[in-house]
Amino acid sequence: METRPDADVILERKGEAGVITLNRPKALNALNLPMVREILPQLRAWAKDPAVTRVIIKAAGEKSFCAGGDVRTLYDQGRAGHTAEALDFWREEYVLNHYIGTFPKPYVALVDGICMGGGFGLSAHGPYRVAGDRYLFAMPEVNIGLFPDVGGTHVLPRLPGAFGVFLAVTGVRIRAPEAYACGLVTAVVPSAAFPALEEALCAGGDVAAAIAAHQVVPPPSAFADRAELIADVFSRGSLEAILSALDETAAGGGPFADFAAATAKDIRAKSPTSLSITMEQMRRGPALDLGESLKAEFRAVTRVAAGHDFYEGVRAVLVDRDNAPKWQPATLADVDPKVIAAHFDPIPDELELLAPGA
Repeated sequence: METRPDADVILERKGEAGVITLNRPKALNALNLPMVREILPQLRAWAKDPAVTRVIIKAAGEKSFCAGGDVRTLYDQGRAGHTAEALDFWREEYVLNHYIGTFPKPYVALVDGICMGGGFGLSAHGPYRVAGDRYLFAMPEVNIGLFPDVGGTHVLPRLPGAFGVFLAVTGVRIRAPEAYACGLVTAVVPSAAFPALEEALCAGGDVAAAIAAHQVVPPPSAFADRAELIADVFSRGSLEAILSALDETAAGGGPFADFAAATAKDIRAKSPTSLSITMEQMRRGPALDLGESLKAEFRAVTRVAAGHDFYEGVRAVLVDRDNAPKWQPATLADVDPKVIAAHFDPIPDELELLAPGA
């Protein structure tokens, strides 16, 4: 197996491990369709190769594991009328996400740096998720008129204390202690120990024991003091109820009044359509397995790609950078619940997933 050292993704065998290295550090290792098309066939080959007993995914550079999908390319394709090409990326990305989640061998994500969106899809669905010192996580899709996809429907509503719902509708950034506290990552390992951990994993032996030998106990979550408030507020079944509870807390003048006021203001600035789709994800997610969640997300993203807010959000954040999106509709009160529910209706070209280990 030979991969050019300048390739966007490097695939290699090291000892007993198949190693995936995301290799676009200047682009924060953003995921694109050619990378997906490299990774999936190699994973399928490794699944059948008895010499490979585990897979490791990591990233080049010190800043980012994977900052997400290459949304600027998706924006350009949609704006040029090539929506079908953009949907090819989402379709194949979701197939890869599911394959990772059902991979028949230990899959270890070494995440040291920014992990957002597509990076979540590459790391969240395997059994071993290791955070380094530079770990920085967010699902910020509601800021750009999208929704927390790549399996967010499955993972986020299952996080304890409604913390996943909080992450989904705020897009807030968290570090390793918070991710460990809520179960997004399974271990925290100092960045300096990552090379030794990788070496131990490649040498074979028990994967869990190798990670345990290098992991440390992280500090408490920065949200530990307001965990009860988050659990109470974000377990409410609608955005209106969440915002009402935040407003009430802000008006009460207690120790979390400023936090509640800032959170409510932040939520109200995001795409009303995206927020509504996200809440529908959180409502449906607990009853769906990963495959069903990704199929639901592909239905929704097919509608989003034909809509307004995704392109307006990317324009405002990444293209013109004026950070002044004009959402349609502009307020939560103007969002039609029937339109939101219809995002999840069947589509002619449904997502088809690979059988585990296929």
